[in-house]
Amino acid sequence: MLSIHQNNTTQVAALDARAEALGLKRGMGLAEARAMHPSIAVAEADRQGERRLLEGLADWCDRYTPLVALDGEDGLFLDVTGCTSLFGGEKAMLNGMLARFFEQGFEVRAGLASTAGAAWAAARFFGRLVAAPGQEREVLAPLPPQALRLESPLCTGLDSVGLRSVADIMTAPRAPLARRFGRTLLMRLDQALGRIDEAVSPRLPVASLSVERQLAEPVVLTEDVERLAQMLAEALRRDLERRGEGARRLGLSLFRVDGAVSRIAVSTSLPLRDPGKIHNLFREKLAAIADDFDAGYGFDLVRLAAFATAPFDMRQTDLAGEASTAQDDLALFADRVRARLGAGAMMRPVPVESHLPERAVALRPFTGEARPPASGRGRPLVPAARVVPSHMPARPIRLFGQPEPVEVPATEMPEGPPLRFRWRRAVHKVVRAEGPERIASEWWHGAADTPTRDYYRVEDSEGRRYWLFRQGLHEAGQPSPHWFLHGLFA
Repeated sequence: MLSIHQNNTTQVAALDARAEALGLKRGMGLAEARAMHPSIAVAEADRQGERRLLEGLADWCDRYTPLVALDGEDGLFLDVTGCTSLFGGEKAMLNGMLARFFEQGFEVRAGLASTAGAAWAAARFFGRLVAAPGQEREVLAPLPPQALRLESPLCTGLDSVGLRSVADIMTAPRAPLARRFGRTLLMRLDQALGRIDEAVSPRLPVASLSVERQLAEPVVLTEDVERLAQMLAEALRRDLERRGEGARRLGLSLFRVDGAVSRIAVSTSLPLRDPGKIHNLFREKLAAIADDFDAGYGFDLVRLAAFATAPFDMRQTDLAGEASTAQDDLALFADRVRARLGAGAMMRPVPVESHLPERAVALRPFTGEARPPASGRGRPLVPAARVVPSHMPARPIRLFGQPEPVEVPATEMPEGPPLRFRWRRAVHKVVRAEGPERIASEWWHGAADTPTRDYYRVEDSEGRRYWLFRQGLHEAGQPSPHWFLHGLFA
């Protein structure tokens, strides 16, 4: 027997068959249960562990249908529409599923019907039942109101007026029922009878395309998994070609014979449907997770699914039969690197709307798509320097991620460039300077989060060139300005 603490009391949460035979019931107080049977064994329920177990069983049920949803704390909904023929029919599928659950040590109740409500009632009150389409009324009629998935207070109210079965509810006038018990009662009844559609919301995304291979003998070697991935990719290519699409996000699901499921996902920078290239991506991914990859007693079902697709542009090949470009090669290289090292392994700079140089560029994951134009929407707001005759470029070739502070002991004038400065414990004498170039704070954000900056391009006595700026102005009552080094010229 399992117990749980809720509502300031300790109650019975679950019972086995022997405890139920003693007259104990779920929801009764633990003190009352021990008073009736002092020697009964009690353990505290682990709700989080039970949730993980239920999710693991849901993963295993993906072998029958991708539309699997959790039902409360102890149930699963499977939408097997169109899937039963793959397993020999409805009864064969249900019997095979229950047999495999039993082999794993689980006692499971299951029901199959045309509506989710009728299937729920068949599983909870019959244990094993396949209801043919149109038999929902016959299945539900002799059952208590709880079979309609109603809350306990509502069932108590129905019992108080003599409605002790679903048949009584179905024959009662609907308008008085709605006025007294609310719309939930009639909604649940209509859902169970198929008058109102009830969709099952799957816990995992449903792939637009998928192919799978049921194996007569389980495989355990990584090489076998890679070979199966390429075989499935060849089958998937035919579906992608028929739709004129390529895959952007792929998932490889490996179902172990003991019920565990391993999922491996890869993404592509450009639409892809070449089996060899897909095989290379999964090979890199398997190599990256080799230490954590556990085949157990082997995989007996392998599924390859395309979760995201995009139009695939056909290109004219050259005389050598090659159609790839430098951009395609770079995208494929990036995909393999990300599959091995993670999504953040390859980044690309993109412009950001900001005047401040350190904020004008951000790193984003490499996508392989063409760089957006430098004009129009998304244009960086970094102001360009005035075009004046100069022996230095307007911007440094190397820009620091964050400006580094420097010490400036003296300047020609309060608003002029420095005569010398100390950076990283070395003193540099300035022999040439250009500027200033003023960059004001981003006042449109609502607050001047950074003071005004005056940038100078300076050259020291050894010919090295720097990009310095003075932050702040010489004004009465204001703190003294500070100097920073922001970049290096070639």
